[in-house]
Amino acid sequence: MSEPNQRIWTKDFVLIIFVNFFIFTAFQMTLPTLPLFVQEIGASDRWIGIVVGIFTFSALIIRPTAGKMLDTKGRAPVFLTGLSIFVISMFSLAASYTIAILLLVRIMQGAGWGLSSTSSGTIATDLVPKERRGEGLGYYGLSGNIALAFGPALGLFLTDHISFTLLFSICGVLGLTALILASNIKYKKAESAPETKSTYVPRFDIVEKKAVPAASLLFFITVTFGGIATFLPIYTFEKGFDSQYIQFYFMIYAAFLMLSRLFAGRLYDKKGIAVVFIPGSLSIIIAMILLGFLPTPAYLFIAAALYGFGFGCVQPALQAWAVNRSENNRRGMANATYFSAFDLGVGFGAMTYGFVAEAFGYSTIYFTSAVSVSIALILFLIMMNRYKKENGSNASRI
Repeated sequence: MSEPNQRIWTKDFVLIIFVNFFIFTAFQMTLPTLPLFVQEIGASDRWIGIVVGIFTFSALIIRPTAGKMLDTKGRAPVFLTGLSIFVISMFSLAASYTIAILLLVRIMQGAGWGLSSTSSGTIATDLVPKERRGEGLGYYGLSGNIALAFGPALGLFLTDHISFTLLFSICGVLGLTALILASNIKYKKAESAPETKSTYVPRFDIVEKKAVPAASLLFFITVTFGGIATFLPIYTFEKGFDSQYIQFYFMIYAAFLMLSRLFAGRLYDKKGIAVVFIPGSLSIIIAMILLGFLPTPAYLFIAAALYGFGFGCVQPALQAWAVNRSENNRRGMANATYFSAFDLGVGFGAMTYGFVAEAFGYSTIYFTSAVSVSIALILFLIMMNRYKKENGSNASRI
């Protein structure tokens, strides 16, 4: 039985989980449907990449500011402002019938997403005790995983039965629900910096240095996301696989992602990051190699299970590691640094692998991804060796 101060399942923690679920569901419903909307308003295919990419760019730009404001102004004003912008942008999509208006709305939406998602992750870390942070963030991440499991399919299903205007309005209502729930959370106040001899504050405070090791590893791992989300459907069609197989891939991926999160975070809390990161990254490497060969649909499904398991292991562990290494008054900036690396990895992968596919074929994307994750694993082993020299036997529990 957990001590009172070690409890995870408080009212506020349950609320932040539901808030995260609703905003992720709204986001995931628009992810596969926006390209269809761009085509409906008469824009050419090249605008699809711009409409998708400008969102990520906007979120990336705002994250450092979000992190600094979370640490100095407090959680509530940043989170509620971000959610409000996100909700307004969702309803605005329903009226975006020119490409110029759509781009402006997507910039606003990216800013709202950057503020709200960085805030949500920081609030979740506030609400779970440090000793159980890996476990708590694993449960918290499940809300986004469940949204990932059915959000895109729900969005595509609805486009066959209702207008885009009504679809985006439904997404706006989901965001509004998240905002109402968020207004009932009791937020922790921003903590002041510990007193030290030096009070120097960098002029450009855009990263948390102590979170950089975890963020750098995350970058090399999330590069694989760009290759999967952008090119795997096309790759499987080229292989002659039935269109339903790619839907099965994402369902299997989501199932194993949720399964691994149920125990990986707790294992991190008890044994340290090495026992979670090493098998998780090896699973992702094997998954990428299987996708590179992909002779039969069976390889696709095994890769989905391995990739979901691997990412479900490493993602919450890296986030907990980034936050635990940082000062309490820098949690916001630590989460901003972490999520910025996530954005950079996905964006870099999506853009770079387009050139790789054109020059060498789709299979090369996944062999290259295996190399990228191998680099992350090598960097991790180097980091652990250095920490072991500095901290002795305690390094295993980092």
